Amino acid sequence: MSHSTHHHPNGTGAHSVGELVQQASEQLSTLVRQEMRLAQAELTQKGKRAGIGGGMLGGAGVVGFVALQALAAAAIAGLALVVPLWGAALIVAGALLVVAGVLALAGKKEVRRAVPPTPEQAMSSVKADVEEIKGRARR
Repeated sequence: MSHSTHHHPNGTGAHSVGELVQQASEQLSTLVRQEMRLAQAELTQKGKRAGIGGGMLGGAGVVGFVALQALAAAAIAGLALVVPLWGAALIVAGALLVVAGVLALAGKKEVRRAVPPTPEQAMSSVKADVEEIKGRARR
């Protein structure tokens, strides 16, 4: 940005109020654009990291699921030593269904607690701030 000195008609080199307001506006616009570019670059970098982390978590989930299947097969094989194979498979499947049901009910409860998805505390804080500002403006 160039800083040119405009000479005032009286020869003092002072800037008029209009010129100062224009300069401040230009500087503010430049600052806002620079901050937006910085925020965009930062969010892009964080987005890439989040993508890589999400991929790794997905991979961990797949491997964990395969491990759970192997454990279920081992449990069936172990139980098959004392009950028929079909009975062992039925027992393990029933136990897994109970675990799935408990997890589903707990998850449903948490989802109910999360809706509506409005930031209630932040909204009440903003409302309080607005009321405070209105109160001060009336004085």
